[in-house]
Amino acid sequence: MIEEFTLQRARKLSNNKIQEYDFIIAGSGCSGLSLLHRILNSQKLKNSKILVIDKAPKTENDRTWCFWEKQPGPFESIVYHSWNTLIYKSEEINNQFNLEDYTYKMIRGIDFYQYIESQASNLTNVEFLYEKIESISSFSDFAELTTKSKTCRARYIFNSTNLYYPELSSQNTLLQHFKGWEIETETDSFDDSVGTLMDFSVGQENGDTFMYVLPTSSKKALIEYTLFTTEVLEQHQYNEALEDYISNVLNIKKYTIRQEEYGIIPMTTVKFSTHPQGLKRVVNLGTVGGHTKASSGYTFKFIQDHCDKMITKLEEDKSPIIKPSFRDRMFSWYDRTLLDVMLSKKLSGKFIFNQLFSKTDPEQLLGFLGNKSTLWQELKIMWAVPIVTFLQSSIKRIKK
Repeated sequence: MIEEFTLQRARKLSNNKIQEYDFIIAGSGCSGLSLLHRILNSQKLKNSKILVIDKAPKTENDRTWCFWEKQPGPFESIVYHSWNTLIYKSEEINNQFNLEDYTYKMIRGIDFYQYIESQASNLTNVEFLYEKIESISSFSDFAELTTKSKTCRARYIFNSTNLYYPELSSQNTLLQHFKGWEIETETDSFDDSVGTLMDFSVGQENGDTFMYVLPTSSKKALIEYTLFTTEVLEQHQYNEALEDYISNVLNIKKYTIRQEEYGIIPMTTVKFSTHPQGLKRVVNLGTVGGHTKASSGYTFKFIQDHCDKMITKLEEDKSPIIKPSFRDRMFSWYDRTLLDVMLSKKLSGKFIFNQLFSKTDPEQLLGFLGNKSTLWQELKIMWAVPIVTFLQSSIKRIKK
């Protein structure tokens, strides 16, 4: 049943001509542009009329996505660098391992934005609009979005903005916050075939803390200071930690900072909704849609998997709202269990990852973190951590 129009909204519609689209994509970040890419590469959907709306165009290299996969993916042509050897280390462990099935890959934000926007820029059926969204509504046969200047309708609105973010708190959420520098050295300083996935040998005074080092040449590397805590730091604290690590651990004294990135990713036990309550024609994407891995913060590959499923539904002229499978719910339960252990401070993240990387096959562990493991592999991974502590949290999280 169509929602009632308020007087104010009715007046606005009388002054604005309603523009019709097949799909509206609200947010031109990773999830929104990934969906656009899939639509434009679908034989059945590529001629759809599409509006992409965001507050401002993406013109900077504001983030880097790293992920692992077995086969070449849809964005293989813009992979900036990849690694088949990784290191996990702490004071107690130095585990260097070779990947046989997976490849660990990096895509830079600016390359991703430019790649998809260039694909769409000359198409008459795709429009980009840079304005603030004022409201999103859902009706029986269409969804509607308003800005200050226009009102737009579509069969579906795909939302990756923070309009429908659930309430998060320090009781249910850890923040993965990080600052990264891409540095360039004067002399050869790196082996670009080996990436450091986690280095927990740094100080833990601010909470669960690690560095990762991803060399992209013998003189360039992305070095990132990452924490899993309930509070973020002052910017100077990230800078000081990076300076100390580069100088005293990597033993690099002369370097130039070429790029900087800073981000905050929620790792939460709160369940995100695939669509806002009552808005059946609005589909949430990315983090707001629950596609950030709650226990690790990894997002890129989960977004791609979700987009593939939605495109299949759209091509069949079915609703693109994807209901979690039993296995999806099971992996979500694993995530909430791990987060409960960390939030309750029963065990530190450093201790947990030490146990996992010293007692399990690292490649099977990557499969587990990517929701691709088998039940037998999951049982082996569970036995690598203190079973009683995790069992208590797992029972607690079944009830929530």
